[in-house]
Amino acid sequence: MKNTIIIAEAGVNHNGSIEIAKKLIDAGAAAGVDYVKFQTFKSEKVISKNAKKADYQIANTADGVESQLEMVKKYELDKDTHLELIQYCNVKGVKFLSSPFDLESIDLLVELGIELFKIPSGEITNLPYLRKVAALKKDIILSTGMCNLSDIEQAISILIANGATRDSITILHCNTEYPTPMADVNLSAMNTIRNAFNVNVGYSDHTLGIEIPIAATALGASVIEKHFTLDRNMEGPDHIASLEPNDLIEMVKAIRNIDLALGDGIKQPSASETKNIAIARKSIVAAQDLKVGDVITEDNITVKRPGSGISPLKWDELIGKKIKKNIEADELLEIGHIE
Repeated sequence: MKNTIIIAEAGVNHNGSIEIAKKLIDAGAAAGVDYVKFQTFKSEKVISKNAKKADYQIANTADGVESQLEMVKKYELDKDTHLELIQYCNVKGVKFLSSPFDLESIDLLVELGIELFKIPSGEITNLPYLRKVAALKKDIILSTGMCNLSDIEQAISILIANGATRDSITILHCNTEYPTPMADVNLSAMNTIRNAFNVNVGYSDHTLGIEIPIAATALGASVIEKHFTLDRNMEGPDHIASLEPNDLIEMVKAIRNIDLALGDGIKQPSASETKNIAIARKSIVAAQDLKVGDVITEDNITVKRPGSGISPLKWDELIGKKIKKNIEADELLEIGHIE
């Protein structure tokens, strides 16, 4: 059975509150996700003081004059908070994950025992960063928002040249607009990436709703990442493009059903339908009363349910044979009825 890894992206939707962060973990665990993912960064290491907010950040935060650095600073999680959230995830039976955004944050996550490294789209051209993650020789998930195939090829080459293996890398198709317009999703590009680079692929979603992650699962995504929040009306840059808890539950349920439904690809009768073969298929029956010595013709036999008698595939073999037992109309022909 396919088992899609589902990452519920809490990101910075905790708004700097450990209590909200724990409630997000509660919601992720209740939905049955595999990972609840946060973001690990030292603001000054990631963003210059002159960096402006993105349009979606301006639209979804009340302070229109603050810089990107001032906005992001409020969402930093220190080491002690990381430890507390990791422990809380363990209690709730869900795995903790976080994306590092700078070199020091990579070191912190290594220190905390993180075994899977999720590289955000914005770091795909960050050569020192990619080298450092690759040298860890751990599993890597790389988002590719804002990228073309050349960008992805370059990043994969850097990772492999510095210690990663192709088998350890999963590439997520992604669009870095919050929310992503449906016309810009280009979901087919996920399989373009798979075919181009022979890697595991998945999808990181920023659309509104749950249908695109479900479609990605049906197309073969091995990983689905989706932002979620406690309330889309909360202030913050990412809440508006996030799922609320009930929608997260529905998305996970649908993805798990798709995993089951994809099956093993072998076309054969399933256990549940085998009992219906004899009911739904047909057999050769007498079209009229037949007597001993009658010759079977195209006109005196026909095909009807049930399918527990002679298969209609044997039709040509019966034509011209003689009947050796009286048969009533609508009666199934049996091998014992025919000379």
